[in-house]
Amino acid sequence: MSQPAVEQKLEVAAPDPAPSTLPRSPFERFGLQGAALSIANWLSVAAAIYVLITAVNVIGSGFKLATGDQADTLFSFATNPLVGLMIGVAATALTQSSSTTTSVTVGLVAGGLPLVVAVPIIMGANIGTTLTNTLVSLGMVRDKEQFRRGFAAATVHDFFNLLAVLIFLPLEMMFGLIGRAATTVADATAGAEAGLLNAIFGGIGTVVKGATSPLSNLIQDALSFLPGVWHGIIMIVVAIALILLVINFIGKQLKILMVGKAKAVLHTAIGRGPLSGITSGAVITVMVQSSSTTTALVVPLAGSGAFGLKQIYPFTLGANIGTTITALVAAFAFDGVEATAALTAALAHMFFNVFATVVIFGLPVIRNLPPRGATWLANLAAERKIWAAVWALGVFVVLPLILIFVTTAF
Repeated sequence: MSQPAVEQKLEVAAPDPAPSTLPRSPFERFGLQGAALSIANWLSVAAAIYVLITAVNVIGSGFKLATGDQADTLFSFATNPLVGLMIGVAATALTQSSSTTTSVTVGLVAGGLPLVVAVPIIMGANIGTTLTNTLVSLGMVRDKEQFRRGFAAATVHDFFNLLAVLIFLPLEMMFGLIGRAATTVADATAGAEAGLLNAIFGGIGTVVKGATSPLSNLIQDALSFLPGVWHGIIMIVVAIALILLVINFIGKQLKILMVGKAKAVLHTAIGRGPLSGITSGAVITVMVQSSSTTTALVVPLAGSGAFGLKQIYPFTLGANIGTTITALVAAFAFDGVEATAALTAALAHMFFNVFATVVIFGLPVIRNLPPRGATWLANLAAERKIWAAVWALGVFVVLPLILIFVTTAF
């Protein structure tokens, strides 16, 4: 049987889902409608971002309390980049949110986690988040051709992120490429010699830190009855729980507020070429603050045949870049030296995704490897559904376990 072409023609876009498929605002139960409801939704997003920044601040403080000045020693087990990579994969696959993993990592770096440990964790978060795509595509499993298209659109993200790690993790291990680039820009932005930029970013950080300190101090004081190390550990646990809750809440609220506009951007830009696809993927992901929501928008459309893999591929790369905004926002939880460290971690996430897009999509010799791999795998999975399960379990369970075993054994 002939292989389906990697590139497909753009067809008529599938109709938007009925409004009933969108989540309902929690404020509707209070009788709010129209403009009042929209204002309440936006204010709740602003409040949730405030809590997110506060929680990241609490993680930094809790990590300092829990480790003292021994972060390097405590995380020596993760100085092996493969272990850090697997931590990122596992954490993101479990939480289904790369934004959560990267936001937590930003807080940990501000609290003393070495950047050499943080960068592989951030890379792993990129792999872990692709599980969402696969789960979305499984909803089409009953229709063979629809599943073939949808699974290819989902796993092109997997293949791209795996290839990105295969290229950039060795470069990071040998030359510290991502870490050096992030450190250079963070120092130039937040360092004393940065002049105007330092005044701007430092001023924002100081204002945000001042605004979030009351809630941060309240959480820290409320847990002060706990002894020593446990005080810091429970602070981290509480902060991570808050981050999970608010990122989920922000995603739902922005889906209510922005998904219509996001779809308009998608239908207008996604079929107009690679640059337009990358830009629209980034813009939509920033708009809805969730790469999972972005995936939920495009994978079903790919399955229906509305968009081909040629259009979905660059859009996915843009979503990779757009999702880095959450970590950048989280970095404003700190000021001073901590702010520079947090910004470095956030920039590492952004640079990894930008560099990967430029290198992989920019070099013709490797540009088509992800869509070819996705098409090949989708053909197998369409004929034998077991291959979809083998892929998901292999990438997100078996591969991490093998790498950890090899790392510890040798």
